[in-house]
Amino acid sequence: MLNEIIWNVDPALFTIFGKEIRWYGLFFAIAFFLGLLMTGKAFKEEKVPDSWTDSLFVYIIIATAVGARLGHCLFYAWDYYSQHPIEILKIWEGGLASHGGGIGIILAVWIYSKRVTKRSMCWTFDRLTFSVALAGFFIRMGNLMNHEIFGHVTDLPWGFRFITNWYAVKQMGLEPIYTEPSHPTQIYEALCYLVIFVVLYRLYFKSEIKHREGFLFGLFMTCIFTARFFIEFIKNDQEAFEAGMLLNMGQILSIPFVLIGIFFMIRAFKRAPVHYELATQPHQSKPKHSDKDFSSNVKSKH
Repeated sequence: MLNEIIWNVDPALFTIFGKEIRWYGLFFAIAFFLGLLMTGKAFKEEKVPDSWTDSLFVYIIIATAVGARLGHCLFYAWDYYSQHPIEILKIWEGGLASHGGGIGIILAVWIYSKRVTKRSMCWTFDRLTFSVALAGFFIRMGNLMNHEIFGHVTDLPWGFRFITNWYAVKQMGLEPIYTEPSHPTQIYEALCYLVIFVVLYRLYFKSEIKHREGFLFGLFMTCIFTARFFIEFIKNDQEAFEAGMLLNMGQILSIPFVLIGIFFMIRAFKRAPVHYELATQPHQSKPKHSDKDFSSNVKSKH
């Protein structure tokens, strides 16, 4: 029987010009590429300009990188970075936080909606949800390849023994130091995100729920951060200050995201479905509501 898994995968895929190309970076690039394809497919179904897709992903790539980096520096290691602010710029050395990336994406979509689509933020969020969920899957798999963000010691047969001294192994030729068999929480999260991706993708392309503006976004927020909240109970603390806390920083930051998600799902069913009509100029597109879904005190517009 399988008692444990010795995880000795090298985080580096290969080296070029003295620089390591890591699995994490590859998975990050794949996530953005697939996200571009899938959101582009959704935009084509909506018959909106192709330029909207390109613009959106410029916003998202910048916002994710900046937001995730600042999130790590502010939420998890401010004591250090407040004394060494120039280190904040060294994003290539690692240190990203998904909650910060989420905040960055929200701000980016707000700007994008104002400057590009002239539509509600919810319209954009609903068409991003499945792409971001799939990106979460790839990013957690990247964490697995990096031997990081794993869980508590376990006696379950699929416990992973991760290497904790990769730099010393590679640079000094030392013997690897393995953890005790531990929960591969990266895989737990990745599988949750993959299931959420499938659900959101099917809901968008196989149902009319996308016209309930904000519902898919709310479902995404609720499911993603509820999964994150519960998995954190078996995940090792990311920073020393979390020791002894009833809820760790990841859980504390997840709670408002879950509440926001619930709010948007309820809000979506209290409002009429929205169908956009594309006018002569892309920025002139206006929403068209279904008569039958209006409450008695609201008149339909055409």
